[in-house]
Amino acid sequence: MMLRRHILRFFRDRPALKVGVMLSPSVFWLLVFTLIPMGLVVYYSFLTRGPWGSITYEFTLDSYRQILDPLFLKIFARSFILATLTVVACLCMGYMVAYWIALYGGRRKNLFIFLVILPFWTSYLVRIYSWMTLLSDHGLINTFLMNLNLISEPLPLLHNQFAVLVGLVYTYLPFMILPLFAALERLDRSVLEAAADLGATATERFFRVTLPLTKGGMLSGSVLVFMPAIGEFLIPELLGGAKAMMIGKFIALKFTGLRHWPLGSAYSLLLLAIILILIYLYMRAGGGKEAFQEQR
Repeated sequence: MMLRRHILRFFRDRPALKVGVMLSPSVFWLLVFTLIPMGLVVYYSFLTRGPWGSITYEFTLDSYRQILDPLFLKIFARSFILATLTVVACLCMGYMVAYWIALYGGRRKNLFIFLVILPFWTSYLVRIYSWMTLLSDHGLINTFLMNLNLISEPLPLLHNQFAVLVGLVYTYLPFMILPLFAALERLDRSVLEAAADLGATATERFFRVTLPLTKGGMLSGSVLVFMPAIGEFLIPELLGGAKAMMIGKFIALKFTGLRHWPLGSAYSLLLLAIILILIYLYMRAGGGKEAFQEQR
């Protein structure tokens, strides 16, 4: 008891040390699993590729000069466009789903949210393979349309950018629905009633009241969808093939195929910089501030 009392008194007299001890597991986790790996990536990006994929420990900026490679710019533009279309599609569909659950879900709101996150209980790889079964030339969609005599030959639904977009929207739609639902659930209904009393129609209430008050949820969902979508690897690999390569697959080929670790590291840092810029713009747009205010 005396030892415990002395320990408590020691930390009570030194609050800064107490906070440091409490945060030490988080600091250790951040250091070991984030900062050190990223430091290695930065270090390798300034090295030189030797013969047969070896690393020559000579400082150079050649990897960063190759960032302007036309092939990389083309793949990056494709990745950016697909990620942006994914955000737009998820925002349109996710807002409708979240709006209906929040305002008309009633006592079954928790059930509907459970159904939204239920696909996460299934293997990510299995879900992507199921879309391959649906979109293939002899899959369920083409077979159904041909049996109805709506088409005479299978539609090219697989191994193209359309298939990649479908897979991205399907995979990341819940990441849009959940923050939108949280924002709509916290929406003060009295504000909508006041707008109705002032003569605003349902359409005017939605565009002039509901949308502005749920901007934080839209920003959060857009960031949560765009960041993983632009660097996606498995979906373009399985659903898109060589015709729809995205930046994630391109970077992986630099490491595994060409064994060009410095160049792959430079491309990885570029992708990280883009994500950090998006987070910064998200904070400037008020997403972080609104989220903090909502939590309070």
